[in-house]
Amino acid sequence: MMLLQVQQVTKYYGAELILSDIKLEIQTKDRIALVGRNGAGKSTLLKIIAGQLSYDEGSIIMPNGVEIGYLAQNTGLESDLSIWDEMMSVFKNLLDMEKQLREYEQKMADPKIYNRPAEYEKVLHAYDTLQTRFKDEGGYQIEADIRSVLHGFRFDQYDYNTPIRTLSGGQKTRLALAKLLLTKPDILILDEPTNHLDIETLTWLEQYLQGYEGAILIVSHDRYFLDKVVNQVYEISRHSIKKYHGNYSRYLEQKAAQYEREVKQYEKQQEEVAKLQAFIQKNIARATTTKRAQSRRKQLEKMELMDKPLGDEKSARFSFEIAKQSGNEVLHVRDAAIGYDGEPVAKNIHLSVKKQDSVALVGPNGIGKSTLLKSIIRRIPLISGTIEYGSNVMTGYYDQELADLSSNKTVLRELWDAYPLKTEKEIRTALGNFLFSGDDVLKTVSSLSGGEKARLALAKLMLEKANFLILDEPTNHLDLDSKEVLENALIDYPGTILFISHDRYFINRIATKVVELSPEGTREFLGDYDYYVQKKEEMLEIARLENTKQEKVKAEQPAKNNYRQDKEAKKRERQKKRRIEEIETRIETLETEIHDREEKMADPEIFQDHIKIRELTEELEQRKLELDALMEEWAELAE
Repeated sequence: MMLLQVQQVTKYYGAELILSDIKLEIQTKDRIALVGRNGAGKSTLLKIIAGQLSYDEGSIIMPNGVEIGYLAQNTGLESDLSIWDEMMSVFKNLLDMEKQLREYEQKMADPKIYNRPAEYEKVLHAYDTLQTRFKDEGGYQIEADIRSVLHGFRFDQYDYNTPIRTLSGGQKTRLALAKLLLTKPDILILDEPTNHLDIETLTWLEQYLQGYEGAILIVSHDRYFLDKVVNQVYEISRHSIKKYHGNYSRYLEQKAAQYEREVKQYEKQQEEVAKLQAFIQKNIARATTTKRAQSRRKQLEKMELMDKPLGDEKSARFSFEIAKQSGNEVLHVRDAAIGYDGEPVAKNIHLSVKKQDSVALVGPNGIGKSTLLKSIIRRIPLISGTIEYGSNVMTGYYDQELADLSSNKTVLRELWDAYPLKTEKEIRTALGNFLFSGDDVLKTVSSLSGGEKARLALAKLMLEKANFLILDEPTNHLDLDSKEVLENALIDYPGTILFISHDRYFINRIATKVVELSPEGTREFLGDYDYYVQKKEEMLEIARLENTKQEKVKAEQPAKNNYRQDKEAKKRERQKKRRIEEIETRIETLETEIHDREEKMADPEIFQDHIKIRELTEELEQRKLELDALMEEWAELAE
């Protein structure tokens, strides 16, 4: 089913053209990635489709009743409600239905209505109809849906009564995405949803989106994520859009193959044009060949000449060099505990980094990965343990928060002040390699976008020529093309790298070793991200088998115990049955004896014998006491 069509949409900001003649269509179950350079207009197009931004030309067609859910970049959920109450607010219609169902139930229990068959039947029919609708729309799984999504976004470690206003910015962003997923719109539009998500949460989100009933339109710079989720790619480049079928990797293959075909077709046509022109020039003046030359000229005039295929837009160009080599032993962290104000967030940390290692540090958000890097560069003291650097180690640090780039200096001055011995030409050349050209170098640092700040931070890092790069989320804020350039630069880098990243594609290309950080300490895996995932799955399978084995042993032990217990219980049951039979026999005997003595005491001859009467009275009393005791015991055994 067609859910939405974008037809020839054009958008200007003032006189600047942003999007031109954009065509895009979304059908049920489509999984679409929108890719392109930073500033290409991806977020602008998403806002236009979501109805949050106007456009200058074209049209957007959408059938009645189609719902769009849109989450902009870094949109935090602002609310005075608790986590649980805010999630429940998504289901207001279902909660209203549930309230109506309770009201119908009260009416059906009302004697006034129950005793009026026609009125009762009317209420019962309305109740059945509403209950069916309530069930079909998921009314009986509201809480299960909420708990599932909150668990996926790692909120199960929080008290659900926590007020949202007390959460961090990243937590509010994750909660906004969680709430949007619960609304289940027909078209889910997500602009960089993978920001602020750790690898475990990303994996859960991939699986959730793969099973999503509606259509999805995503902007993301996470290539691993795109490969797992999407089946179509629309690329925005030079204001226009082009569609490719398949995931992100398939898009890259098709794009490269298409460019190669277009270049060959262009070159072939240029050769043909050159031959025609040469023939015309050579033969137009000869009387014997002028007609043929004129025929070739008409052929050339009728030919639809191809434009030279445009390659990729200009990319950043840089490489990381080192001023001098380090020793073979670069870093040793031994039995370290990290944290703040004496409170550890992780301990038992052991880390060994050798020359030309490329070590990826992974683990859930909040576990202390950035804290560990800051402890290694001595910005935060260790709580305990030791850090030792090898000989000639020169560190270069990249901060994911870009905290050092907030000044009112110009881009040119920011870099030049950091390296005052370099000439202006050298500084401008370095900035040009990172796509700062012309008046771009006169922008103030504080006014730069996230992507521009990231490129400036990398320019500063490049000029350090450090032999040990410590990188905290270096791919944040970078578009897909810039990520690839950074990857290639790091692959060719002759030094040593320790880095944090949630970009699994990036880890796969860069890492020679993965170190997992948990509250219990560190664990090392000698390979890339895929190897790390494989080994983790093997470890989980081994743990599962071990648990199954232990559970089987535990299950067998109670079975043996149960056999003994059953045997004992049957023995006790037989003993109980025999005792009941004994008691019943004795009761019959006592009742007979009591009856005999009562008859004797009524005999006038015996009644006159006081001694005999006293004996019979004592015997009668003893038997009645014994009978009462036996009756009580029989009642207990017979229960």
